[in-house]
Amino acid sequence: MGFLTMRFFRSAAALAAACLAVPAAHAAHDADPAPQWLSPDAFAPDHAFAPPPAPGSLEERLDLDRLRALIAATPAARREQADWDGKHEDPSIFNAAMGRDLATMPHTMALLTLVQQDVERVVAIAKHHFRRARPFMVDPALPHCGKGEQALKAYPSGHAAFAWSAAWTLAALAPDHAAAVMARAQDYGLSREICGVHYPSDVEASHGMATAAAQALLTDPRLASQVAAARAEWARP
Repeated sequence: MGFLTMRFFRSAAALAAACLAVPAAHAAHDADPAPQWLSPDAFAPDHAFAPPPAPGSLEERLDLDRLRALIAATPAARREQADWDGKHEDPSIFNAAMGRDLATMPHTMALLTLVQQDVERVVAIAKHHFRRARPFMVDPALPHCGKGEQALKAYPSGHAAFAWSAAWTLAALAPDHAAAVMARAQDYGLSREICGVHYPSDVEASHGMATAAAQALLTDPRLASQVAAARAEWARP
């Protein structure tokens, strides 16, 4: 079992237990509001994520080596797609996988927006907690999309968290599309690596948290009517 897989299962196991906790004393960064629906304890950085690789560690070097190899091997067309993906952090990225224009489905869009907003809040708090430098800040010679944000916000990946939480939600609403939508989320997360703005471990950290968060929201009794309304849209021919 690889180190990234081990990190995913550590995160997933912690979340499975932590999601039973009652919201309590974990405070957000001054600029970051707490999630509206998710438990601040269950999705606090020290519960929802394994720590990122330490600067200068073997794990960080392996992370960076994989990233360099991936970028060097990626064709120009795939790099262009990665750049496009980075500029489109919204549910439309799943239109092809779902076989519909999601913008025409108001209840589904409302649920996806709710999920995305709460997951974004969890990610923002974690980014300020872990303060990991982006790969191109560690290796200035690393090609990356755009100018790149010179900020300590690499871990976890916000784009990947959005993709996995949206994919999990859509798969629950329309199980026949689950394989396609999960494949799109995985590919979208890979785009963040191809863009050189996230390490593989940043993307994988988001996978465990985002799927757990989406499942917690989908099964929250307070949101039952919204989930039911979105499911009803997919039951229609």
